[in-house]
Amino acid sequence: MHLTVIGAGAWGTALAITAASAHRVCLWARDHGHAERLQSERVNARYLPGAVFPPALECGGGDPAALAPWLAETDLVIVATPMAGLRQWLQWLSTALPVVGRGDIPVTWLCKGFERACEPGADGLLGHEIAARVAPGLRVGVLSGPSFAQEVAAGLPTALVAAATQAAVRDALVKAFHSPALRVYANDDMVGVEVGGAVKNVMAIATGLCDGLRLGYNARAALVTRGLAEMTRLGLALGARAETFMGLSGVGDLVLTATGDLSRNRQVGLLLAQGLTQAQAVDSLGHVAEGVYSARTVAQRARSLGVRMPITDAVVALLDGALQPRDAVARLMARDPVAE
Repeated sequence: MHLTVIGAGAWGTALAITAASAHRVCLWARDHGHAERLQSERVNARYLPGAVFPPALECGGGDPAALAPWLAETDLVIVATPMAGLRQWLQWLSTALPVVGRGDIPVTWLCKGFERACEPGADGLLGHEIAARVAPGLRVGVLSGPSFAQEVAAGLPTALVAAATQAAVRDALVKAFHSPALRVYANDDMVGVEVGGAVKNVMAIATGLCDGLRLGYNARAALVTRGLAEMTRLGLALGARAETFMGLSGVGDLVLTATGDLSRNRQVGLLLAQGLTQAQAVDSLGHVAEGVYSARTVAQRARSLGVRMPITDAVVALLDGALQPRDAVARLMARDPVAE
């Protein structure tokens, strides 16, 4: 296969490295200078230091128009930008791919989260909802699941889920990435997979706060469990299947992101527990933490659907500076008793 990975951050680079062991891969960076360094140095020193590029991985960047020769040969496009960049790329690809005769190839993405609302009063959208509005002619899917880029690039065992409503898109993702070190399972519940990937980031901030305040393992277990309940309630309201949240993109990704110290969202919670503001915590990371940007949108979608998400609401208040860390905990513990 010939793959095009758009976005040369840590996760896009890791999957490009993995796929290039069996396929020809183009890794496309937004900045032309960054792309030249990737091609000459054969490592992404900024986002994934130490992971050497295989010979079959080629790099480009800059003006998207220069992608045309690659797209004319590609069998699968993977958008590896943050959620904020997905809309723009889907719009561009919906026009560019038919021009080069590749309008029927799958276009997939790696980003996890809700897009910020584009206008006041509007709901922020999941990836598949964005695609339906701006690129309805594309065949789309998402690759998600519990995964840290550093471990995937190092060839450590990992399992992911390829979600799409069309079997051909799921099959393309499995063919591209399934390998001895990376198992890829297929799932047709794209809504559930995307909700899991979005909400787990918010719960990871909450769990980082819990651990940063040294509230104990009991509190962590309760938080992760009730976070899964919130995730499932929102997913069901949006049309997902309950069993999806018991899988890789649900409980699997939640446990990893909430408890693994390589998680940027967990690190935000740990830093908030130290008294840093949201801005200070994000600046100290140097990478995007999608939960910071998705938390408000998750809360908005939940309210519009009448779904209770008290942990999410507490995270939003904490990020906005309306609650101090220990006050957020007190608010959650003071809620009236309910049935599980």
